[in-house]
Amino acid sequence: MKKLINDPANVISDALLGFAAAHPEVRVDHENRIVVRGDAPVRGKVGLVSGGGSGHEPLHAGFVGPGMLDAACAGEIFTSPVPDQMVAATQAVDGGAGVLHIVKNYTGDIMNFELAAEMVEADSGTQVVSVVVDDDVAVQDSLYTAGRRGVGATVLVEKIAGAAAAEGRSLGEVADVARKVNAYARSMGLALTSCTVPAAGRPTFDLPEGEMEVGIGIHGEPGRRRVPVAPANEIADMLVSPILGDLDFTGGDGVIAFVNGMGGTPLIELYVMFNEVTQILAKAGIPVARSLVGPYITSLDMAGCSVTLLKADDELLRLWDAPVNTPALRRGV
Repeated sequence: MKKLINDPANVISDALLGFAAAHPEVRVDHENRIVVRGDAPVRGKVGLVSGGGSGHEPLHAGFVGPGMLDAACAGEIFTSPVPDQMVAATQAVDGGAGVLHIVKNYTGDIMNFELAAEMVEADSGTQVVSVVVDDDVAVQDSLYTAGRRGVGATVLVEKIAGAAAAEGRSLGEVADVARKVNAYARSMGLALTSCTVPAAGRPTFDLPEGEMEVGIGIHGEPGRRRVPVAPANEIADMLVSPILGDLDFTGGDGVIAFVNGMGGTPLIELYVMFNEVTQILAKAGIPVARSLVGPYITSLDMAGCSVTLLKADDELLRLWDAPVNTPALRRGV
């Protein structure tokens, strides 16, 4: 294992120290391992909290700031944060308008966020609403989930719901926007290599040279099938076709197309993939209204990518275009 770390047991603590030093515009509570927007709580604004296991950076801490999340909780590698972290994050961003929890559909995340919401409501009466993201079309159930996994659409939910909250919408309205994004988004991923969890010191799964895993999860969960490595145009079809088969993307205002790197794939290859995705969509009569390309929800050092498509309308496009100022996503400011 070759990694830029000290003690594997301290990777998250060390990374949060570096994150705090690099981004003084946010507050890092090292005891609770949460990252909070620097001016939180914002009075009268719905607070947005998300989080999950570490190893998916920049998700979630990289998306804390104006126009996106108000706080993020960092669990152990690929392990849900604990309820006490979520409670601390929720309390830190409660501006009097309620708090929205954005939760990826993994069993530990669901259970702990539910418990945290109950604890906050019992203690302070703060209204907490949860929206679960479950956009992965690859498999119905996996090692970590009951139902579909929450993957790339999480980034889109956090951005668009964050913009709705910044407009001063109510908790119910912001939650409805988040649910709408999840309902209109689908994703599919692929791995060329396994990732290596620092504490394990070896690849999570064995993927021989010349083979790739189609439909992989962000924790290294098995996908739909293992096939020989193929050219980018064939890989794009393997990812896009199941998405188009799962939801009708025609008849709207185009799509927000998101090609995501899993952590070990260079940006040049992601642009190759994006070109292939756009060609497939063009043949299907689906225009690309907006794009996002880069490693935004990763799996440590895994090589591979995922494709997320969001069926757009005027409202979603306007909220997508709204200003955002976070360590990992910044525009319009």
